Amino acid sequence: MHSFKPLFSAFALALLAGALVFAQQKPSPLALDKDGEKWVQATLKKMTLDEKVGQMLVSSFQSSFMSTESKEFDALVKVVHEYHIGGFHVFGASERVPGVLLNPTYGSVTLGQPLEAASLLNRLQAIAKVPLLNTADFETGVGFRIMGATDFPRMMAFGAARDEKLAFEAGRVTGEESRALGVQLNFAPVVDVNNNPRNPVINTRSFGEDPDLVGRLGSAWVRGMQAGGLMATLKHFPGHGDTDVDSHLGLPIINQPRARLDRMELPPFKAGIAAGVDAIMTAHIEMPALDPAPNTPTTLSQPIVTGLLRKELGFNGLIYTDSMGMAGVNAMHKPGEAAVLAVKAGNDVVLHSPDDAAAFAAIRDAVKSGEIAQAQIDASVERILRAKARVGLHRNRMVNLEAIGNIIGTRANEAVADEVSARSITLVKDERNQVPLRLPVDAQILYLSVLDYPSGWRIAAPSRTFIPELRRHWRNVTSIELSDRTTPGELELVRAMAPRYDAVVASVFVRAASASGRMDLAEPIQRLLQGIGRSRKPFVTVFFGNPYVATFMPDLPAVLLTYDFYDRAEGAAVHAIAGDAAIGGLLPIALPGFAAVGSGLDRPGPRQGSTR
Repeated sequence: MHSFKPLFSAFALALLAGALVFAQQKPSPLALDKDGEKWVQATLKKMTLDEKVGQMLVSSFQSSFMSTESKEFDALVKVVHEYHIGGFHVFGASERVPGVLLNPTYGSVTLGQPLEAASLLNRLQAIAKVPLLNTADFETGVGFRIMGATDFPRMMAFGAARDEKLAFEAGRVTGEESRALGVQLNFAPVVDVNNNPRNPVINTRSFGEDPDLVGRLGSAWVRGMQAGGLMATLKHFPGHGDTDVDSHLGLPIINQPRARLDRMELPPFKAGIAAGVDAIMTAHIEMPALDPAPNTPTTLSQPIVTGLLRKELGFNGLIYTDSMGMAGVNAMHKPGEAAVLAVKAGNDVVLHSPDDAAAFAAIRDAVKSGEIAQAQIDASVERILRAKARVGLHRNRMVNLEAIGNIIGTRANEAVADEVSARSITLVKDERNQVPLRLPVDAQILYLSVLDYPSGWRIAAPSRTFIPELRRHWRNVTSIELSDRTTPGELELVRAMAPRYDAVVASVFVRAASASGRMDLAEPIQRLLQGIGRSRKPFVTVFFGNPYVATFMPDLPAVLLTYDFYDRAEGAAVHAIAGDAAIGGLLPIALPGFAAVGSGLDRPGPRQGSTR
């Protein structure tokens, strides 16, 4: 369990070191030296067509234990030897769950294991003819996918903290931890401008709705990761923030004119390119203003990928597709066909095809037939090899397994994440001046843990930290969990219980999760919370995850936002409620009809003269 004791000395040292690097940092620190250039040209000259095509594909694996003597490892060896794969994408892990209907509460997603991820990458590097350039979605740090590593709050929390040095430092920590595992390129930061409150897939993954803020914080993340030796990726080009369809489930369409795209979606990408970002990921979204061809996602659009990104914006780095297994592409095209269209559009790398063999064969055949020019393949492969040399893979492709425990999840790294979480807490409303709670230690507290729905919480079991932290401050806490499965009779019981307590604290956990198709709180629970709020007794509501849910309950007397889940956010929220930490976060988004961008009440901390 994560400890929430202050680590100010460790944080101060880490931030000081990061600030010094931040001040000295120049764009594109991952420069290619003469030996690297010589290796690139020599390697490219010796490669066959099959080997070149393979470099443009990235396969994947999960970071749970895998024996070298297993059919799973044999499958990875096959893509290395037969398809000459250019790298692997590192996922977390998962467990098998039953496909039942009456109890669909199992969670299959788990975090991966750091030593297993590194060991597996070492084993695969050992058998690859050309070093593997490995990738991951460490959007909020390596702990986003890997157990025991540092996990930072969601990007929107950085938007609320509004500190470029914190963003830089988070990027630097992510870079060092990623490289310790054998991952050289991270698909982060997300620089989509989340200006649609009903966005089901970006939401808190965005820094906010102000293009300038998103660009500044995203660029700081880029420079930080590069300072840690990690390549950075801007995503999802040309901007996934104004969608109301999840591209994991369908093809979103953004029907905005080019002038609006130039004003809102594109500036953060331009800022990141100016900061020297290494790669850009294209999105499975349709933008008629940029390409009028119907049912054409950006990923497969030559006018957008080659015309806008490569030529107009002058981006010379690597261009990756988003996962080709998403419905935004694979519902319309077979894997081989989709891979060919992606390459023709101008992408250098086809990521996570649902069928590596089909993608490999289709691209190779398209080159042989002249559908794809050999010169285009050579240009993409040269960019890929340059990237590999810039991170030193031509000199050393292995990582030291013994060093992992000294690099990942250190106290100094965790202290940076704690600071971001604490400074992001936003007090949007406190009409009765009840935050922090001024209650004696023996006060009776009713705590409501309110879930959108009870399934899928395998990693972030709600309130597992909030409840013990609350009890550390007030001994008498009664805890109840509510969700869309709570019966009307149970809700009525809670409604009747609430007036008997000295105060009520509610934590609302609503996800805007990829491929879930859900992002709301059940209406009966909304009515319950609003009803409790009409009492004059202290009532504080903390929103975890989707902050826009607060707009559906405008009468709540006190509202705190965390923009995140997990233990760190829960601990930071309790500290804010109890007056153990200052509150100073500012809304990086507008909550329509509720609060404007930049809103946020200040509260000093820690408070003096406590009655506890």
